[in-house]
Amino acid sequence: MSRERWPPLALALAVAAAVVGVLAAASPRAEAELQVGFYNATCPIAEGVVFAEMHAILHEDPTLAPSLLRMHYHDCFVQGCDGSILLRSRRGTAERDATPNRSMRGYDAIERIKARLETLCPLTVSCADIIAIAARDAVYLSKGPWYGVETGRRDGNVTVAEYAENDLAPPDSNIVDVKTFFSVKSLTAKDIVVLFGSHSIGTSHCEAFRKRLYNFTGAMDQDPSLDAGYARQLRKLCPRRHGGRGRRTKVPMDPGSGFTFDLSYYRHVLATGGLFQSDGSLLHDAATRGYVERMANASSPDEYYRDFAAAMVKMGRTDVLLDSLGEVRATCGVFVD
Repeated sequence: MSRERWPPLALALAVAAAVVGVLAAASPRAEAELQVGFYNATCPIAEGVVFAEMHAILHEDPTLAPSLLRMHYHDCFVQGCDGSILLRSRRGTAERDATPNRSMRGYDAIERIKARLETLCPLTVSCADIIAIAARDAVYLSKGPWYGVETGRRDGNVTVAEYAENDLAPPDSNIVDVKTFFSVKSLTAKDIVVLFGSHSIGTSHCEAFRKRLYNFTGAMDQDPSLDAGYARQLRKLCPRRHGGRGRRTKVPMDPGSGFTFDLSYYRHVLATGGLFQSDGSLLHDAATRGYVERMANASSPDEYYRDFAAAMVKMGRTDVLLDSLGEVRATCGVFVD
């Protein structure tokens, strides 16, 4: 069913509240575990507030949607979903200072949401949960699925750039490397190919895939699995001698559909090999290739939306801090040194 990118806010908030209420009622609260509707008793307006702020934030700058989705992934894969990606270091040693996070945007958006929640429910909603809810809202406001977000995470207070360097799969990963990075987080091959669908929205700088164009094996060659016509387009956007242009150029990860969360990504990967080597690597494994082919030829996104919701919930459970572990702080981006 088609809908506008920016649904009427009052209607969207009503839907959000109703869904959270129904899902929470279906799963009674248990101690020390994530659950949909965790804040029903302590801050029942929490998800509505996040959605209202996200609605305004993305109306002002739609390009933040993929960044806020990416932030949840980068947070969860480094020390678990504990909000540590938001912490700051005067010495430049925080996760946000690591190479994979230097292009990350959206920190101010999370702080804006947090500040609003602090005026209404002080020291109640964690930064880690705000990231998780904001990621879901970013998907929904990009015409993707709505799903229940489990909440109840607490925030970590340790952040180390080296952990981010080691725990996040680089864009030039092959399928063996990708499966290794994800398996450490108890995520399967299906989870990989489903979560990679997040590349349906957003852009990348040339440096993330330049090696694939100009020095794939170290012999000044091009990745032979990359479609020749698509490669020519990328070379025009990202010339070998760029004079700094490559750091400014933004290339859509899903050409023609960069702000709509849909199945176009899978069609793009199947036809061209995708933008990143890691995208193309999905075609080099029987399980992931089979899923790419099925989604590329699907007449409806419904199956993918269900799979994506399940994979996001599963990823959101990674090494979380619960109950007496961690903290809930008033400001997300505090300095640790």
